[in-house]
Amino acid sequence: MTITDAQLERYARHIILDNVGEEGQEVLLTSCVLVVGAGGLGAPVLQYLAAAGIGTLGIIDDDMVDLSNLQRQIIHTTDRIGRPKVDSAAESLAAINPEVAVTRFEERLTADNVEQLVADFDIVVDGSDNFATRYLLNDACYFARKPLVSGALLRFEGQMATFQAWREGDDHPCYRCLFPAPPAAGLVPRCEEVGIFGAVAGVIGTLQAAEVLKLVLGLGEPLTGRMLIYDALRVGFHDMTVRRDPDCPLCSSKASIVDLGIHKD
Repeated sequence: MTITDAQLERYARHIILDNVGEEGQEVLLTSCVLVVGAGGLGAPVLQYLAAAGIGTLGIIDDDMVDLSNLQRQIIHTTDRIGRPKVDSAAESLAAINPEVAVTRFEERLTADNVEQLVADFDIVVDGSDNFATRYLLNDACYFARKPLVSGALLRFEGQMATFQAWREGDDHPCYRCLFPAPPAAGLVPRCEEVGIFGAVAGVIGTLQAAEVLKLVLGLGEPLTGRMLIYDALRVGFHDMTVRRDPDCPLCSSKASIVDLGIHKD
């Protein structure tokens, strides 16, 4: 493709970077990314990816904008309360960058639709808020051989990691290598029960967006084999090394999960 004069101006600060240039910007313009959830994490992810010129953004979310969302889900506005989040998000993205194609999926991610959704995109971003979706995405992206950039929030902390477990090596674990099974019901509280410091969503979501852009462009080191943790109260980051679990039910030589049937009723 040929970058237009308007695009040269819009993406000038990318293009003058030695590691990006016009060729890199062209790659961004032809890439497609699926963002699961248009909430606290999805909001900054979507906005920064749209601003960067990702060609196609998919958004899947079956929720409506609620007044309580606005404290952290900065892609939505007060006048859109009661509207589908996918529509509200698409409106904001069009205002940021009308060149970006936005595909809206106003539905819940399930074992029945996840394979087709993941297959249609280059990279998947997990901005969900529940364990069922995290495990489903982990497994689907593993089978589809698609990078998964995962984030999570609780109170004053956030965490993120990138999973590419189909690649060889102990430094390419999957989500199940960190958390072999979901916690028992009620063991880990949800954000609506214990709260979330709104700006933490912006920190982690922005980091997820940067990770996606790096993956698309092949820059630097992906956050595989590590989990990055942010503590807003101490204003600090630390990461922990994660290795492939030799007994992982999904990505080890002893795998017992061979398809997505485990997620179907």
